[in-house]
Order: sequence, then C-alpha cells, then structure tokens
Amino acid sequence: MDPQFETIDSKSAPWQPSEMAVGVEVKSLGSVEGRIMELYRLAPDTSYPDHIHQGPEFVYMLEGEATQNGQRLGPGWASAAGTGTLDKDFRSGGEGCTFLTVYSPSRYLDR
Repeated sequence: MDPQFETIDSKSAPWQPSEMAVGVEVKSLGSVEGRIMELYRLAPDTSYPDHIHQGPEFVYMLEGEATQNGQRLGPGWASAAGTGTLDKDFRSGGEGCTFLTVYSPSRYLDR
C-alpha cells in the first residue's frame, strides 16, 4: 500500500467540546501512524487534566498564553515532551489560549 496524504482546511473544521475538561475545544486536523494533530482552544483560566505522555508530544502556542509545568508559554513558544513525562498543571492564562499539538493518545490520571 502506498503512503497517503491527509489534508484538511482547518478554518472549515468545527470546534468540538473536549470530553476531558470544561472550557476546552478541539479541532481534529489528522491522524497518521498513531500520532494525532489537533488545535486546542482553552477559555480563560481553564485547567487541563494531568496526564502521562504515551509518546512524544509537541505543542506550539498560537494565541494567548498558558502555563505548563511551571513554564509560561506565549505566542511563538513551543514545547516538546518525551514518552513517559507527566504534563501537570496545564492552565490557560486570563485571555485563554489556542495551540497546535501533535501527540500520541495519553493515559489520564485520576484527580
């Protein structure tokens, strides 16, 4: 089987409420070989559940700001996390935020 390309116009893709947290919306942009690419939009002062990365995770902040493991991420900031790392206390700032992420599905921790 030949490799395939998957394309999408992200502007026409609908925002969907996240099942993981209130105040989080997601646009699915594609999935290939166990990796998922999505846009996330968090309302102001929204927390995302702590989770362990089951594979590498890449985040690129587009708008607003967030705090990830104590580090402030503003527009243009990027983070890369390895398999097995704990993403703890991810929270959007007072304006909310929008970011692009590429990841493998994670196991979420009980709070």
